[in-house]
Amino acid sequence: MSRAWRAVVAVVALVASGGPPAARAEEEAAVPAAAQMADWIEQLGAPQFARREAASKQLLAVGRPAIEPLVTAIRGGDLEVASRGVEILREMLAVEPLADQAEAALEACAEQANAAARLAAAALEFHQVGRAAAARERLESLGAVFRERPLVELAGEEVEFGRTWKGSGGDLRELTRLPRLRAVAFHGVRLDERGLAVLGRLQRVERIELFGTGLGADAIAALGAKVPAAEIDVRSGGKLGVGALAFGGPCEIQTVEPGSAADQAGVRPGDVVVAIDGAAVADFEGLTTLVSGRIPGDTIRLTVARRGGDPGGDAQRLELVIRLDAW
Repeated sequence: MSRAWRAVVAVVALVASGGPPAARAEEEAAVPAAAQMADWIEQLGAPQFARREAASKQLLAVGRPAIEPLVTAIRGGDLEVASRGVEILREMLAVEPLADQAEAALEACAEQANAAARLAAAALEFHQVGRAAAARERLESLGAVFRERPLVELAGEEVEFGRTWKGSGGDLRELTRLPRLRAVAFHGVRLDERGLAVLGRLQRVERIELFGTGLGADAIAALGAKVPAAEIDVRSGGKLGVGALAFGGPCEIQTVEPGSAADQAGVRPGDVVVAIDGAAVADFEGLTTLVSGRIPGDTIRLTVARRGGDPGGDAQRLELVIRLDAW
């Protein structure tokens, strides 16, 4: 290893262990000398498999102070060292205190146009797929309802938080781990500062529904400034109690909340809403717009098309009288 390379590792190691002396005394005791860490990084490219394995284990055990030297090594051009370095960072992704820094390190490595960058990108993709699956599973276990968009040009996930939601604002951080999330809806769920902060980080989301969340105008305006690309739909009027795809007509009902106004009036999943009080409804957005203009206790006449047991048969038109709930 060259003197210049050892100097780089030494400087990075000193920076990584920075901070007030009293606060870092215990950490410094566990961090090996810069020269020792530089030697382990050099051994990642050793001809002997046993030496490469031993060095990998040592660097993984070092943890946070080893991350920046590993990034430098991955960018150094030695493919064997780079592949070992990427693997160490990938293993750090599973260690909660290190996961965010390891992910950021892999993202930095993936920005280069070389073989090491492809290794880093592959590690990130594998990690993100697994993390997204775990995040969705946790949210569903707490009562969130997921739907898939059927249209290719609008492909992605939608998630709704309604009466079945049992989680807290802190649990909503799982939303940031869903790369395919395109729409999020809160129906009758109160949002606190933690939940609002999470929504402000959802830069890929195209639509946010805030129905009966208790948020004031200032909070909603602040959210809009953080996610300017998202359409924010706010409702505080009457509540029907149904869910459907936020994008793409016709307005086919996907879910009906048990005990809601729609449930009590006989609305069923699969019904297609055609009109409200004679006003045509083209899609779910049109439905929510018409309902939001009413107040709790108002009575509406909902026209729906419902198919019978024969899939090829004609749909039956029904007129359902519904007294709206409050959010």
